[in-house]
Amino acid sequence: MFFDKPFHNLTFHDVVQFCRREIPEGKQLDYKYMLPKNHEKFAKTIASFANAMGGTIIVGVQDDKNDKPQPPFVGIPYHEKIRNSIEDIIQVYIDPIVFVDINICVNERGDRMFIVINIPQSNLTPHLVGKSKRAYIRTGQSSRPEAIVHPEKLPWLLDHRRKSERLRHILYDKAESHFDNYLKTMNLSADGQTACTISIMPLYPEEPLSDYKHLPEIIKASSARASYGVMADPEFPLQPVQDGAAIISNKRGVQRMTEFNAYGLVMSKQIITQEEVVNGHPAKTIRIERLAQTLTLFMLTARKFLTCLSFGGPLYFRFKINNTRALRALLGEKQATVLEDYLRLDRNLSLAEMDTRLPAILEDILYETAWSLGLQTNESEIKNLLRGYLAEAK
Repeated sequence: MFFDKPFHNLTFHDVVQFCRREIPEGKQLDYKYMLPKNHEKFAKTIASFANAMGGTIIVGVQDDKNDKPQPPFVGIPYHEKIRNSIEDIIQVYIDPIVFVDINICVNERGDRMFIVINIPQSNLTPHLVGKSKRAYIRTGQSSRPEAIVHPEKLPWLLDHRRKSERLRHILYDKAESHFDNYLKTMNLSADGQTACTISIMPLYPEEPLSDYKHLPEIIKASSARASYGVMADPEFPLQPVQDGAAIISNKRGVQRMTEFNAYGLVMSKQIITQEEVVNGHPAKTIRIERLAQTLTLFMLTARKFLTCLSFGGPLYFRFKINNTRALRALLGEKQATVLEDYLRLDRNLSLAEMDTRLPAILEDILYETAWSLGLQTNESEIKNLLRGYLAEAK
């Protein structure tokens, strides 16, 4: 998070350029001049991020009285076992263990480095620190960056997660209803229609990750496109909604709404069935190829959007198709009659996984989708199909 490239691709130069932006410490960012000798105190910082919204620690940067990085930005002397030291601190002092990403950014001479530690928002809270088993949360206040959560208040931390889960459900339901409301304004209805809904959002949303007024420019920069389609077509005007904006596409009779929310939600919903002649008879069909195209553009767009919002916590992904029974599912020359009433796939993902494992994630979702719709295929067929769509999209 905070950087414009995948975490594990960061270089020494990238960290220097980031520090020159003079972003102060806050609720999701901390600077350390050296790896602290007080290991329990360092563990407290890591656990406090995990118990709150997640965050990033950059070791090798001194901050000034305004909590901004202070030049010169030269890092610390290189030590080849520093990664092991950090992992040992986490294992010894934090319970349950926090799983972090560590990037050792070494300069060209190989004698100095920055250590960038990305701590995801955790779904295993509360993380307790030290022999006293105390829980801390990140506050973002310079005078008291970490606040202790007393044992009698630990249920509050658990309830805080439950409140985030409720907020996630509210944001999801509200976004999905916007599509139905749009159809009603067009004197159309989704009743009896087969709609595909794809969504991704923070597993534990807490507060807006951006001012909603900045969303138009972020959406424009995030929208993926290929010859087979555009996820959020800038040719169509933005439709403002509370805390977000939606783009409605009705090209070639396709009714689709893609909504972006300041809390990090991206949702695309559209009617996906078509009337085709199959085996000499008219039938309502659902084509895996079209699902693959939509899914590819959606995931690329969501990845860009969440990167722009600098969100590094766990994500909740859902792929849902309703009213599928008796449809004809098609993949190339293969066909099947769908027996399921509906299809729903849920996944817990992270932005790091979307950066490094996107093809595999897409293959897993699409293969299970084809199987659930009654089509026996093989993984290489799905892989080849997605490879072409990914190569063309940008």
